Amino acid sequence: MKRHSADTVLLFSGLDPSGAAGVSADIETINQFGITPLPIITTLTVQNTQSVTFLEATNNSLIQAQFKSIEEDIDFKVVKIGLLGSSSQIKTIAKLLINRPDLSIVLDPIIVSSSDIELSTDSMIEAMKNDLIPLCSLLTPNLSELSCLAPGLNEQSAVASLKCPWVLVTTSDSSEVEIEHRLYHHSNLVSKFSYKKLLGNYHGSGCTLSSAISALIATDVSVEESCRRALDYTYQTLLNAKKLGKMQYHPNRTYPKPL
Repeated sequence: MKRHSADTVLLFSGLDPSGAAGVSADIETINQFGITPLPIITTLTVQNTQSVTFLEATNNSLIQAQFKSIEEDIDFKVVKIGLLGSSSQIKTIAKLLINRPDLSIVLDPIIVSSSDIELSTDSMIEAMKNDLIPLCSLLTPNLSELSCLAPGLNEQSAVASLKCPWVLVTTSDSSEVEIEHRLYHHSNLVSKFSYKKLLGNYHGSGCTLSSAISALIATDVSVEESCRRALDYTYQTLLNAKKLGKMQYHPNRTYPKPL
């Protein structure tokens, strides 16, 4: 007997050995909402709290086999996508998802790391735009990622150019005093969420946010309310962050209780 799909979120995510971001962040976050993550690793990385120095994409045939193995056994209605390894991998994942219109797909388009290392090539960005984003329900780019996805356009025009019904633009990568996250629905601004800018550098906040949103959507919370509650939760993880390494802080995802 299959499990009820509201109990699960399928993950396509990279492995961060420091435990701050990637699949570790996804699993920690999703577990906090009482949901079971189903992780498929897209990319192995060499990184710590200071830098990313190496990426190795998972073989496409392995990703296909893992997805089909899970799909035939366990129900899921939400998919969360993080770090991707190559343009061919993006196309492979899109082919796996295109015949599942029942899915809510949340994409955190990780293009540049929090230590300013480029993680996606131009061909990967094009594959995201052409093959993957049209299948998604929600994107969570920061301003620099939005600029990479839609160069030369202002924010609203950039959002409108992306074929995705919901876009949550986060501004922690550019704001200095107050952070204002903006939620768009069919390119119309529907909500603003403001927070005081925290001191320090944090690793894994984007993974935490997108995973929290995914977990809430899996429990049938509306997209707008999921974004609000996930942003509040993520902010609490940063207020209680831990410094385990020499540079960036780890969000403390197990300390605050989700609202």
